[in-house]
Amino acid sequence: MILDSTSIDKSEDTVPKRILAWSEGRPLWQRDALRRIVLNGYPDKEAFEELLALCRKEHGDPTVALAAKPLSKDHLPVDPGEGESISLSGIANVSGVNQLATGQTLIFEESGLTIVYGQNGTGKSGYTRILKKACRSRHAGEIMPDVYSSSATRAAKADLKITRAGGTAETVAWEDDGGSTETLSAITVFDRDAASIHVQKKNEVWFRPFGLDIPDDLAGVCQEIKARLTTEKETLERKRNSVFTNPIWSSRSALGKALCSLRHDTAIAGIKPNTPFSDADEARLTKLQGDLAQDPAVAARAQRDHAAQFDQLESYLKRIELALNDEAIKALHAKKKSADDMRTAANTAAHEAFSGLAVEGVGEAVWRTLWESARSYSRVAQEAGAAFPPSQGDVCVLCHQEIDEPTAARMLGFEDFIKKDTETKAAEAERVFREVEQNFRAVAIHVNKVSAVYRRLKTGNFTLAKQVLRFIALARRVQVQTLALLSGEEVPNPLALPQPVSKAVNTEAAQTRVYAASLDDASGGEAREAVLNEQADLQDRKQSHELLDIAKTEIARLAELKRMEDCLRDTATTAITRLGNEIADNLITPRMRDRFQQEIVALAGNRVRVEVVRSGGKFGSPQYEVKLYANPKAKVHDVLSEGEQTCVALASYLTELANASHTSALVFDDPVSSLDHRWRSKVAKRLAKEAGVRQVIVFTHDMIFVNDLAQLASERNTPTALAHLTRGQDVVGIVNKDLPWTASSIRDRIDKLEKEARAAKRLFEANDDEGYKTAVSSLYSRLRATWERALEDIVFANVVIRHRDYIDTKHLKRVTALEEADVQAFQNGFKKCCDFVDAHDPSRGHDPEPPEPSEILTDIQSLKDWSEGLRNKMNGVS
Repeated sequence: MILDSTSIDKSEDTVPKRILAWSEGRPLWQRDALRRIVLNGYPDKEAFEELLALCRKEHGDPTVALAAKPLSKDHLPVDPGEGESISLSGIANVSGVNQLATGQTLIFEESGLTIVYGQNGTGKSGYTRILKKACRSRHAGEIMPDVYSSSATRAAKADLKITRAGGTAETVAWEDDGGSTETLSAITVFDRDAASIHVQKKNEVWFRPFGLDIPDDLAGVCQEIKARLTTEKETLERKRNSVFTNPIWSSRSALGKALCSLRHDTAIAGIKPNTPFSDADEARLTKLQGDLAQDPAVAARAQRDHAAQFDQLESYLKRIELALNDEAIKALHAKKKSADDMRTAANTAAHEAFSGLAVEGVGEAVWRTLWESARSYSRVAQEAGAAFPPSQGDVCVLCHQEIDEPTAARMLGFEDFIKKDTETKAAEAERVFREVEQNFRAVAIHVNKVSAVYRRLKTGNFTLAKQVLRFIALARRVQVQTLALLSGEEVPNPLALPQPVSKAVNTEAAQTRVYAASLDDASGGEAREAVLNEQADLQDRKQSHELLDIAKTEIARLAELKRMEDCLRDTATTAITRLGNEIADNLITPRMRDRFQQEIVALAGNRVRVEVVRSGGKFGSPQYEVKLYANPKAKVHDVLSEGEQTCVALASYLTELANASHTSALVFDDPVSSLDHRWRSKVAKRLAKEAGVRQVIVFTHDMIFVNDLAQLASERNTPTALAHLTRGQDVVGIVNKDLPWTASSIRDRIDKLEKEARAAKRLFEANDDEGYKTAVSSLYSRLRATWERALEDIVFANVVIRHRDYIDTKHLKRVTALEEADVQAFQNGFKKCCDFVDAHDPSRGHDPEPPEPSEILTDIQSLKDWSEGLRNKMNGVS
């Protein structure tokens, strides 16, 4: 997106605000990266890992729990407004910061210059780390607790006392918890890391408004994330299963087609077969594989033979269905009932006709059998046959007795009964039933009758084969139960014939003929294609478990690739470059370029010939850089020495400050650590000048730089506070007012000598002779050194200072104020000091008494009077 600068109040148009407004349309992980850049500078390795994870999370990675913390107004340096300023009054109640001692208070001059001196390892860095963190400096770094302490406080804390331009004072309770008070961000800190930002990045100069290099750092983050993603993507692309190059599935099957067209969003449930691979599927696949492996004509002929066998099976089943269906069973029972009913009627008639005979049962079934047997016998007993029943006078074929008249009459009565209608119908009904029953009994129901076709069916359609077997078994059972019922047996819960299966067998026969036709389709038509597709589907369904596992892995890989591609699109730097161009074009003005030239000349003269020029940008780099006059293509940090680079960085830093609307405090941490005497004095002059318009705090270990700064501030009548840090046995950062003895002024030394004299007096009054002698010797040694320093500072008016690389001739005229009496006073005071200083080992017999406390104070007062008197005379020299 292109930032609409009209959305920002022109009076408040600053780089941070532009970046913040622009960032609202960026991905969350980039906004988090901007926060890190603003607070801590270019991300470290751990931060890159987190940013990469946030980028993945934003594009759907569910494994990332880390939450993004986007850049907000709270992270930006505050501009208190024109005419306003924030000054530091002091730092107190420090805890949890390196080895800094607790209970110390470091006081700053609110309206001028504060110089905090300390040798290496005395705690200067600890205090500047607090300020860098609290004031949101770039590359603030991490604050560690005392690593040597077993009970170190983990959270760094301090009370920062500040004062506003109107005199309003407040105390900020700061804690290193990732946040900071907005007011403190108006204070800026310059150190070696800040110099690195100005000189050793692609944008060689960091101008005010704050953050001109932020787009460049963000672009660098994007490039680094892109490189990591590209490497991971290439690795992931190589992890594609080789089975996709040489598939183990068929492109004919539904599952195979799905595997050939997998996407990152393919649902595994959508390609999973609806039914599991069954035994029937296995049988079908085996059959297809065997048939398709044969000669098409042979395979087709075999299938037609199978179809004919299925036709025979169908006919057999139909016969059973016809013989044993409900209607046939009912008809059989009806005939049985009809015969029984007619026989009952005939028996009733016989009973009525022959009930008076001596032998019972005439007319019943056994009797009828005997009667008909006798008739048959009579026909064969004689050659010509005999009449039956026999007439009177004939011989009975059964008893061989002559038939008398009553017997002949009875036998004629028997014959007449047999010929009557009732008996005739009963006999006919019984005959019909016996015939039907015989036919029913003759129906052969057993699987052996169709064993061959059953086995064939079982290999091709196991389900139907089981249905056929069950039908035959139940039909046989129905037949047996029916016959039992007909014979008069009692059968509980008789079965009925199951659902007919002949139609299903008919369908199987028809499908087999179609299948035969497809096998015989040598031209590869639709029928054969369907068979081939069926085989492919069965084959892939059989291995679906393995194939689905492959698919799941591939879908996950494709989803990760898609996520990486989405992430890679986020790393495009075009929009960041446009932001950098717009900032450079709209907020870096020719006036600022001119101001840079003024600053670099003030700091380095003509030794560092550089300028600010408009240059092409890429990857978000701002479009104004520091270039060498002689070779604009050369990188400044490759050509300039470390000291020259520091001067360039300071010039950039001060140029940045020139564009600010407020005059809040500046903190410098060893600004001349890499400078020799050629540059040191120029930097001192520039900082002393800046201290005239805003609070300047300088931490340094360079005593010459301390003296230069103090003298230049004094000449400008700039309020100056001095302090130095020392270390104890286990702690550092012990605050001492003023400077160490060697750097103290004459007045400071006299003040310290008076304190030492009063301390010696207490030893004297306590009768501690040895302690008093030692204290007096040390005191006169320091007093003699102060007389010597007075020559440099007062007599010679600082015209010549040891280790300074120049002579200050403008004060030479003041030396003329020295008179004979001043020289004599100096000699007297200096000589007396020598008398009590053990410069050499005294003889054993020499043991002088030290002066009393009152005399010591008089000697100190003599130096004080002499120095003040001489200063007054010198100040009167015009």
